[in-house]
Amino acid sequence: MSAPRPSTASRRPPYTRYTITIAISCTLSHGALAETARDTLQLPASTVTARMEQEDPKDVPISLSVISGEQLRTQRLDTLESALRNTSGVSVNSSGGPNDFNVLIRGVGSLYQMSMDDSSVAFNIDGVPVSSRSLGFETLDVERIEVLKGPQGTLSGALGQAGAVNITTRQPSRELQGYVRGEVGQEGQFLTEGAVGGALSDSLSGRLAVRRAGYDSWIDNDQTNHPLTKPRNEAYRGSLLWDLDPDTHVLFSAERQKTRRATNSLVLRPYGSDPSLDLTPGLFDDNFKTTERYAIKLDHDFANSRLTSTTATSTANFEGLIAYDSKLMGALYGTPNEFWVVDKSFERSWSQDLHLSSLPDSEVFWVTGLAATRNERSYDTPRNTYGTSGAKFRDFSTTTYAGYGEVTLPLSERLKLTTGYRHSWDRKTYNGQYFAGSDAVDDSRRLTDHYGTGRVALSYALTPQTNVYVQGARGYKSGGFNDYASQVSDSEPYRAAVSNAVELGIKSETADRRGSLSGAVFYTRVKDDHLLGYDAATFATNAFNADTRTRGAEFEGSWRFDHGLTLAASATYLDARITSGVQGIQAGDVDAGNRTPDVPRWSGNFNASWKHPLGTLASLGETTLNTSLNYHLVGERAADPQNHFNLDNYEKLDLRAGLESRFGEVYAYADNLLNQTYDTYGFYSDPVAYGAPAQRRTLGVGYTYQF
Repeated sequence: MSAPRPSTASRRPPYTRYTITIAISCTLSHGALAETARDTLQLPASTVTARMEQEDPKDVPISLSVISGEQLRTQRLDTLESALRNTSGVSVNSSGGPNDFNVLIRGVGSLYQMSMDDSSVAFNIDGVPVSSRSLGFETLDVERIEVLKGPQGTLSGALGQAGAVNITTRQPSRELQGYVRGEVGQEGQFLTEGAVGGALSDSLSGRLAVRRAGYDSWIDNDQTNHPLTKPRNEAYRGSLLWDLDPDTHVLFSAERQKTRRATNSLVLRPYGSDPSLDLTPGLFDDNFKTTERYAIKLDHDFANSRLTSTTATSTANFEGLIAYDSKLMGALYGTPNEFWVVDKSFERSWSQDLHLSSLPDSEVFWVTGLAATRNERSYDTPRNTYGTSGAKFRDFSTTTYAGYGEVTLPLSERLKLTTGYRHSWDRKTYNGQYFAGSDAVDDSRRLTDHYGTGRVALSYALTPQTNVYVQGARGYKSGGFNDYASQVSDSEPYRAAVSNAVELGIKSETADRRGSLSGAVFYTRVKDDHLLGYDAATFATNAFNADTRTRGAEFEGSWRFDHGLTLAASATYLDARITSGVQGIQAGDVDAGNRTPDVPRWSGNFNASWKHPLGTLASLGETTLNTSLNYHLVGERAADPQNHFNLDNYEKLDLRAGLESRFGEVYAYADNLLNQTYDTYGFYSDPVAYGAPAQRRTLGVGYTYQF
């Protein structure tokens, strides 16, 4: 291994002082602005379902960030990945493909995912657990996204050692409601979507949402001087709500999403102003990923409790070609010839959750339940540039049963105790077949495990609007088998990861709910976190374990002024380190003390939204100017566990300005207004570095109408 190379990108001073100033200014205005308000603005109460029932966010002893459907629309966060990238304290590593995402919350998560059943971060859609490979999901007709930070191991769904992401879609209502939206922009961007819902009979309501979107790749093909590929996305969701009686409701939902022609981007660094690859045209035309989800949710209210049953099944079908272009192959091996492999996977999951809980606004919050999930999947590499002689076929299954419960008890008028526990039983199997020419080698393994996770917290109400809390939590991430194993020795099971986290936090809002402030300091240690090692010379992939620790602080605040102006800011500081050395990884040894990859020391967000009445304009009637400016800062971060090089800090500035009238809203947008070419991930293979550049500045226009 040659000596590590420094980053090829230019260095810029960090901008953390600006983010801190913004956050502090927003915080200090909390009291001062209330005194100068000229009109009384009483806002409705907000609720979250972080613990499976509706609660006021400030009463939940969990640090969480909430992204509303309005934010998703006005900030144009059209995928789950873009929404999470826009959340302070959340890191996303993605090379652009529909099946390749790695998420860390507060610097905790798999150093690289090794399996599609990775439980670093739990993902739940309307209470149904879905695969961690779901970040490509479109945020179609979503009501809100809740990002829960810290171990989430006391309720249903996937465990979520680092945290959980709960997506709540819009449900049918008795009133006729809906919207249409369309956009066109540079780089072939387009989006068309709409939703409609309302009463279908005295007891039945329905809602239907559809979307079609696409864009041209911002990476060109040297052989055609045209975009490398033109991905297309389709999404459909339908739901029916059956009100059997005032206390019993059944929700049926079905969803289908499909992505075509998307691909991983493996581009030699530095990218230059116009990144490109030298590949055979049309190579990615057959790439696709299709996901489907079907669920039935039954709620029945008793006098003092609520019974909820959620039954769901989902599938994910994927085929993708991953290519090394001639420039990267030439730099790696001195042979400028493209190389590609085809990956195929199919995943089918079943889940059942049954729980009994307290009713909303009960003095004592409690929930107890049973959950079961079954996942069967394959991950195959049937062919590559040289044919089928090196084919690999791998089948996996995971079965999990769990019992869980959590309760919040008032110890006094102001002091509350929260405690929860979950016990889980896992059974996993693996069967693989590897070819070397005409010779086949079979491999079969299985493992079982049972474990407990939980938390305990104390919260104290300083005032009716301000709570402080302290929490300790134990997280767990199951061991398993390497999805990418290329030979028998690569399929040795890796160990489970165990985490212990402590957190001290505060949540506050004004009596009229126009202002809010939350913050936390935290510390997490992880034993045997998961690490994937890859050898670009042999294409072999191995699974390893390494210890990590993270300490940090975060603040989030917002204020809504009287005249349509809303300011929101957040800032996160993270010191994330690998604390145990790991030898024998093909890409190089990992030293204790290395920074955790993809985790910046500083990240932050600032958003300014302004709705300003313009009066009557001709036939448009009453009109309103609707603007949104969003600034996102990500600090410098290590590209890989070996810390071969760093990815530079970057700033992303997005702007949207619209004119609303009785005919809807016409708007213009600018994404990445500063036109920065930043990395979405990076990788080092002696002697070169490669990665995936993000899209530079694009402009567009759109129209939306809500009814």
